[in-house]
Amino acid sequence: MPGAEQLGFDGMPRRLYACTPSRLNTWLDCPRRYRMTYLDRPMPPKGPRWAHNSVGVSVHNALAGWWRLPAGERTPEAAGRLLVRGWLTDGFRDEAQSAEWRERAREMTERYVAGLDPSDEPIGVERTVATRTDRIAVSGRIDRLDARGSELVVVDYKTGRHVLTADDARGSLALAIYAVAAARVLRRPCHRVELHHLPSGEVAVWEHTDESLARHLRRAEQIAAEAAAADEAYRGGTGEELFPPRPGNLCSWCDFARHCPEGREAAPRKEPWAALVP
Repeated sequence: MPGAEQLGFDGMPRRLYACTPSRLNTWLDCPRRYRMTYLDRPMPPKGPRWAHNSVGVSVHNALAGWWRLPAGERTPEAAGRLLVRGWLTDGFRDEAQSAEWRERAREMTERYVAGLDPSDEPIGVERTVATRTDRIAVSGRIDRLDARGSELVVVDYKTGRHVLTADDARGSLALAIYAVAAARVLRRPCHRVELHHLPSGEVAVWEHTDESLARHLRRAEQIAAEAAAADEAYRGGTGEELFPPRPGNLCSWCDFARHCPEGREAAPRKEPWAALVP
């Protein structure tokens, strides 16, 4: 039998809101984009793919593949070969730009792994973790989960131009949820979260406390409660007003900008390779 805290007003078990950190953050950023992404079926057609996403995914895949090699084969050159072999070409202006960024990405990937101990086996690579509270069932995939002493450490790779700070690590809802979920799944404490910025080599670190992780989890529940109420109205055929656009500069990067007059008016659409140009 569910506990009293899991019961709805009618005495029936409360339905948990299933989500990922990305889903929660999408609701915060723009309810209209949330509706188009997670509720509208068929999903409205997206715009062209972004070149910076191709860079990020290519690097993430190369690093994941590198850790799956036998320890003796984990060399910087091997990481570079994996990057080149799995290079994604979507969104670039032309072949020349793609080739230029492939070389940049190869160099940053090789430089990054040169600073790693290939024998220091992670607990998980691209590992999915999940947890639940009385209100949400949340899951996500961690780029890398390390064991350092008795504690787990969440590692997230970043490839964008923006150099990250400890405040970015501290404020990340996703990293906090990953830490909570990893600790519960593996039954080991996890408080440290790290953002590894490959272009600069900088590592942004935050050491959470049990209290700060609990605050992030409560925040996730609050966001989920808003989104769940809107979802329910949508399924009932009402509630269009619950999914307003939030026009701003981010609209330039929205996959659904063509379907949103307010977004198009707020910010002109960027070229798919714009994030790579100074």
